[in-house]
Amino acid sequence: MNGSWLDRNRNMVFVSLLFIALGGAGVFYMSQPTAQAQVEIRPVATATATVAPTVAPSPTPSPVRVYVTGAVANSDVYFLPAGSIIKDAIAAAGGFTAEADPERINQALELQDQQQIHVPRKNEVDAPPPVQGGPVVMELNSSQGGGSSRSAPVAGGAININTATLEQLDSLPGVGPAIAQRIIDYRESMGGFKTVEEITQVSGIGEATLAKIKDLITVQ
Repeated sequence: MNGSWLDRNRNMVFVSLLFIALGGAGVFYMSQPTAQAQVEIRPVATATATVAPTVAPSPTPSPVRVYVTGAVANSDVYFLPAGSIIKDAIAAAGGFTAEADPERINQALELQDQQQIHVPRKNEVDAPPPVQGGPVVMELNSSQGGGSSRSAPVAGGAININTATLEQLDSLPGVGPAIAQRIIDYRESMGGFKTVEEITQVSGIGEATLAKIKDLITVQ
């Protein structure tokens, strides 16, 4: 009797099983998701440059121009740093001469542009005010109407009303030649002024005039 069907068809069964296995493997492979490379994207750090604010340089103060005259070694116009005082101007002019009277000028006064500094001589007659000119003086003249060409003394270069000449007194705001002569007559008759306020005893000088000249005069 011939062998069983399986024995007769063994090769065909084996081939069929092989195809089934290969087909199943193919189906399994196709069913898997495609692997994709995951690329991590990182933000690129941007460097922020810190710009320091630009600081404008401070302007350099202009020098002051002063004309130094009187009892100094070299009378001339001098250019001095801002903030200089009269003592600096006198030093620039070579210092006092032997005939100078230093006590009659305030050397601590700060200089203003375009001033004249006059160092008085001992027993000098009709000497100009120790300090004249400059913006402060021009402002004083303007407040009086701007019509006067005289230079009023500024604070610190105060006029001593006990020793001032008629011309010096005449340079004061609100004081003319006639009142200046009355001041001289009064001080001679009274032996000098004891206080600045006493000048109101002179005819023609009231409280309004005193307010204008109080800081420009002294009795010492």
